[in-house]
Amino acid sequence: MSNPPITPLAERLRPNSLSSYIGQEHLVGKDGPIKKAIKNKLIPSMILWGPPGVGKTTLAEIISNELDRPFYTLSAINSGVKDIRLIIDKVKNNGMFSQENAVLFIDEIHRFSKSQQDSLLAAVEKGIITLIGATTENPSFEVISALRSRCQTFVLKNHNKNELEQFLEQGINEKEIKKKNPVLKEKEALIRISGGDARKLLNALEFVVNNVEEDNLIITNELVKNTIQQNISKYDKKGEMHYDIISAFIKSIRGSDPNGAVYWLARMIHGGEDPKFIARRMIISASEDIGLANPTALIMANNCFDAVQKIGWPEGRIILSQCAVYLAASPKSNSTYLAINNAITEIEKSGDLPVPLHLRNAPTKLMKELNYGKDYKYSHDHKENNHEQEFLPKKLTNQKFYETSINKREIELKKYLNNIWKGKYNY
Repeated sequence: MSNPPITPLAERLRPNSLSSYIGQEHLVGKDGPIKKAIKNKLIPSMILWGPPGVGKTTLAEIISNELDRPFYTLSAINSGVKDIRLIIDKVKNNGMFSQENAVLFIDEIHRFSKSQQDSLLAAVEKGIITLIGATTENPSFEVISALRSRCQTFVLKNHNKNELEQFLEQGINEKEIKKKNPVLKEKEALIRISGGDARKLLNALEFVVNNVEEDNLIITNELVKNTIQQNISKYDKKGEMHYDIISAFIKSIRGSDPNGAVYWLARMIHGGEDPKFIARRMIISASEDIGLANPTALIMANNCFDAVQKIGWPEGRIILSQCAVYLAASPKSNSTYLAINNAITEIEKSGDLPVPLHLRNAPTKLMKELNYGKDYKYSHDHKENNHEQEFLPKKLTNQKFYETSINKREIELKKYLNNIWKGKYNY
């Protein structure tokens, strides 16, 4: 009879009390709001927002343990309204509805539809359950406003180097890992691979220990690099390279390679990536990398996002592919991206310069007496000489933030700007 599989190292090391929880001091430290709420036994419904592997699920379980409350958990990936109602009915029938009510933890709550999130509202409002939702996506976009208003939102951060070293210390001394007597000589490669994700860090440590056939193992940066790289598909088959792959995808679009874009898109789809995350990143790329070279790209990407939400899966992959190829094949320009960065840099340097009087609004008599709006030339009435007036603070006269890029559209735009400004901005 074969031995049962061993629970992953990250799970074996999961803490069950606040005293053994590593990181998120701003939330659970001495003056942290969650620490105070636990102490006062008054936990609000909450949204825990942060990247993978920073302790969202662990924190939810600890809250329930510390308060000794019934704890229910659902994953938004494979649960629906029926599952939510079953738990709410169970809480009601068991008489748990009180000030110390049951905790319902929903992982990846951003994947719930509007109707699924709506089904939580009454139970949260009446205090039947204390909801703890975990999300890697911005709740302002992915959690309905009615539910957000009933919850506190707490932001969790990536673990820093010191915290990651604490996890490694725990990992190397865990009883199953210690059977091979490993020595952690160098840590940098493991920490770099983790990207601030404790689960990924411990998975990598366990992977290296289990895949090197020798006892008294000396773990070095070189060993970690070679072991992980040679077995990357095994180590990362569940999408642990989330950020690396989306980076490769966007860089393929930026580099005008539709083949690379489609390949990395397929990797994300195959790995179960959230299609809305992919579509959202394409909207950013359409503006940052394509911009005025093809303004239709932004419309295309935005329509792609809307269509994916309407169509769903698996047909949504076709829409993502169409958009990815279109963006990759489009001419590229980052001129507007650079323009806003240049303007922000100037503001940080020169501060909040006063608005010229002729550009100010004058809704009151006093403002008019102070010459607000005086000498302003209404653009549509002064088409021939409108551009003789100044639209920047006096200190920044002739300052140019937007530089045209070399593509068909912006070459025409450059001619137009140079003509109307009569060489002022040296277009």
